[in-house]
Amino acid sequence: MKVRSSVFASFILIFEVVGIALFLRGFFPVPVKSSFSSKSSLSDQPKEPLAGSAPNSSRLPQPLFKRVVIMLVDALREDFVLGPSGRMYMPYTRHLVEKGSSQSFVAKARPPTVTMPRIKALTTGSIPGFIDVVMNLNSPALLEDNLIWQAKTAGKRIVFYGDDTWVRLFPKHFMEYDGTTSFFVSDYTEVDNNVTRHLDSTLKRDDWDMLILHYLGLDHIGHISGPHSSLIQPKLLEMDDILKKIHSALEAEGSLPYLLVLCGDHGMSETGSHGGSSEPEVNTPLVLISPAFKRKVGMEKPAVVEQVDLTPTLALGLGLPISQNSVGRVIPGVLEETSLRDQLRFLHLNGHQLSCLLKDSVADYEKDPGFEQFRVAEKAHGNWMKLYLEGNTSEVLTNMGKKVLKQYLEALAAMSSALSKQLGKYDMYSMVAGMLLLILLLAMPEALSGAASVDLPVLSALLSLPFYLLCLLLASVHVLVCTSAESSCYFCSLSWGLVFAAVAFSSAMFCILVSIATRRLPLGGDGEWSLSELDVLLLAGTVGHTLSLAASSFVEEEHQTWYFLLNTLCLVVFQDVCRKYFREQRGPGGDEEPILPSKDCRSSARPAAGIYSERWLALATPPFTLLCCRLLRSLNQTGVQWAHLPDVGHWLNSSEHKLVLSLLSAFCLVLIYLLVQRRCSWVSKVALALGLLGVYSYRAAVGNVLFPWQHAGRTTSKGTVEARFVYVFVLGILFTGTKDLLRSQIITADAKLKSRGLWEIYSGLVLLASLLFRAHNLPVLCCCLLIQTLMAQFIWKRLHYDAAQTTIMHYWFGQAFFYFQGNSNNIGTVDISVGFVGLESYVEAPAIFLTALSTYAGPLLWACHLVCYLSGASLLNYKSLQWCISPPRLKALYTMSHIHLFADTSMGPVLACPQEQIRV
Repeated sequence: MKVRSSVFASFILIFEVVGIALFLRGFFPVPVKSSFSSKSSLSDQPKEPLAGSAPNSSRLPQPLFKRVVIMLVDALREDFVLGPSGRMYMPYTRHLVEKGSSQSFVAKARPPTVTMPRIKALTTGSIPGFIDVVMNLNSPALLEDNLIWQAKTAGKRIVFYGDDTWVRLFPKHFMEYDGTTSFFVSDYTEVDNNVTRHLDSTLKRDDWDMLILHYLGLDHIGHISGPHSSLIQPKLLEMDDILKKIHSALEAEGSLPYLLVLCGDHGMSETGSHGGSSEPEVNTPLVLISPAFKRKVGMEKPAVVEQVDLTPTLALGLGLPISQNSVGRVIPGVLEETSLRDQLRFLHLNGHQLSCLLKDSVADYEKDPGFEQFRVAEKAHGNWMKLYLEGNTSEVLTNMGKKVLKQYLEALAAMSSALSKQLGKYDMYSMVAGMLLLILLLAMPEALSGAASVDLPVLSALLSLPFYLLCLLLASVHVLVCTSAESSCYFCSLSWGLVFAAVAFSSAMFCILVSIATRRLPLGGDGEWSLSELDVLLLAGTVGHTLSLAASSFVEEEHQTWYFLLNTLCLVVFQDVCRKYFREQRGPGGDEEPILPSKDCRSSARPAAGIYSERWLALATPPFTLLCCRLLRSLNQTGVQWAHLPDVGHWLNSSEHKLVLSLLSAFCLVLIYLLVQRRCSWVSKVALALGLLGVYSYRAAVGNVLFPWQHAGRTTSKGTVEARFVYVFVLGILFTGTKDLLRSQIITADAKLKSRGLWEIYSGLVLLASLLFRAHNLPVLCCCLLIQTLMAQFIWKRLHYDAAQTTIMHYWFGQAFFYFQGNSNNIGTVDISVGFVGLESYVEAPAIFLTALSTYAGPLLWACHLVCYLSGASLLNYKSLQWCISPPRLKALYTMSHIHLFADTSMGPVLACPQEQIRV
């Protein structure tokens, strides 16, 4: 069955999109939601338990607090307040923790530790998933039941100042508000002053019930210079003074008990970022200050609670219903000063809400230990209430009440844990099905081979025995999965006819792919497979890496896999160089033969000195690449387990080594210019030189490196002018390259002009990457360009590696350089500060583009180099074949190999000039 190549390629791309969608649908589990009415109300509250008769009235305890002030300091780590440095960073807060009327805890935030999901967790009590990270850049209005909506419905007057994410999540909920953008991380002063300037007037007023303050400066400092920056202590002292001001104003009121909450939405990693699950990122302080608490006599070890526990605590403390989707449990320490009856009632309300959510989330909820324990505690609570209402005041009643209290707490802990685990249940069936669809990528070379049509062996595949065996196997797997886990799989909810049709289609496509692969694999003269050691490594390494992603530990430390594969690749290439340069290049008489034929095949001899130098440079390239990779591994620690260890990057960024960093940066920028400018026009060369000078000026302006004439006490700027200066030259180089590329395609059809245009676009991307990279990461870019130059000159071209081998090598190098930059699969390693280089305010599109470009600069540069290299190599290969192969010989080779040599030059040097010279 013949199908047009374009149609076949479109078909593959559509199914790749479907496969990715299926994988994401299984990877991002559906959050735990209640199926009842959209919001809770006071009328929905359960009645107080009473044994032997109808339930008691729906009596609710009196609210514990009249006013609540929530001071949320973004990226406030637990050790900044409760650690050894707390007395130095926040002395007044630490005094309240040790000897004031307060309760202090370590609140654990669940990943992803990003601002918007954390705000949702604090207000709804639910645990947002990783899909909320995508929505963090443009937060929609929060429609599910939450604390802010409940407070507004109950008539509470709410005032907010700070991160405008709150304003987007809760539109029309605040009586008064002033939002500041959270994404312009270069600003850590005005962003907090805009909050504090409202405090004096607001604290003097009595027309509000809730005051929410969200400070962003600490988070921005972390993104810019990390948690050990000299800017951290002044910022925390500023936050301490603000808390002191709020506490003094509330103390002077003398009204009903207030509650002052100091908390963080997430912590800060050792690199200053956040988003992952490391201890510094998930551990945040939670300090509750109120005259309703006992005054402490000394520092106690803070208990550990979940961040979502604050939601039911605030709701019950203000006399509000708990949000329906909350998985948190009330913090017992807040209830210590209330009566035993009120304590039991509070816990009963929390338990009822959790049990209702458990009914909606778990099929066999009645068998859940937490649910059973709650029913037992509720029954015991009813017995206690009966004795209490009868006027029993004996010690037996008190002990019985304490026992019921303990039963409630254990039941709440069990139900909260069971509900939290629901978010970790991925739909593995959908994920595996999506990954299987990605196998269709193996057919993409057939679609891009340059042929007008593709011959698909459909009939032979449908009539083969493997097709029927595969259908039977997949159908059996589907029946087995769906009968053992009904509600956890998306495919189990589909009709059986649709499922079996998908099974038959998948089996047929797999058999067709196997037939195509068998047809395209190279065969030796005796009919056996002829794969070189390099082919075996590239195939086994790629498949092995794919299989390794099935284990979470390999995903967390994926960089180790790529480092191992890259080192092995260098050793295999070194073996290839030794064999082809030193063993296979000698003729029968022992004379040296050239590696590549010259354009004039009648005079192919080259100077012996050139051959010898080329040979030894080729021999030195793989070891030099190994050396570069080893040095780059020491530059940035990455992964999860060892990311906290010191590395060369930390050493370079310390203030006492700024001169070393300055010299290293200058050397790298000069070397980058020498490596990139060779293939550019003179206009692009001048623009590149000025642009790299602007890169150094930008780094000097923000205080990363030094100019020789710069004074040590000079205050740093934001570098906006210098960065925009570089952007001008980046755009100029990109414009010049695009112009040459369009001219070669539309006007002149000049392959040389096309190659120059591609290389100029590549040089523009290099200049942009050098601006966005941190100063200590410039050696990564420098080594990237150096390895590309050496491999292209002495390995890929001289050893005649084909397009497939070269492409996979570029992919491996690109993945390794992604980790050399310090990136990992942890979202906390994303450096969002680069999104604001040259910007004075937050602009969404450029910020997203620059952040993504900087994060994936390694893979992007290697992919661009592949396109440029294959384009130039195709032209060289075409000219070599013109000189070295006669038309009859060319026709014979074309017929025997069944490939279109010159139909599609984008596939690169598929066929190189043979070693033996073919005379015209």
